[in-house]
Amino acid sequence: MTARVRPGDRVTLHYRIASYGQEIADTFPNAPESFSVGAGDIDARLEQNLIGLAEGERRTLELMPWQAFGERDEDLVQDLPRHEFPADAELEPERQVDFELPNGQVLTGTILAVEDAVVRIDFNHPLAGLPIEFDVQILAIEHA
Repeated sequence: MTARVRPGDRVTLHYRIASYGQEIADTFPNAPESFSVGAGDIDARLEQNLIGLAEGERRTLELMPWQAFGERDEDLVQDLPRHEFPADAELEPERQVDFELPNGQVLTGTILAVEDAVVRIDFNHPLAGLPIEFDVQILAIEHA
């Protein structure tokens, strides 16, 4: 019987992510990656596309934004007071910055603009709002 990916399994795979023909990530030329399904290591929407795939299977999926990294949410673009950042912080557009929430979770945002009084930060996933081509090959499955 062929092993199929289920929640909780440890999966080793190769993947390639592209959008509008532009390659974003590709593990095929390098070592494969491993993670536990449902552990939060990758976006849950992307992870759902792995459920049911068989060991050895390779599939290319065309995903709409809501199936991959979500739609853009303009409420996640925020202006934060510049004085709340350390004086030596390297604040420049396109730089990613991490914020630790009270519960210990880390939230990453991308700086859009730096002004005298505020820093505009986008907390959307960098691929939010984009259609994604997700090419994946399941190399090994360890059932939980």
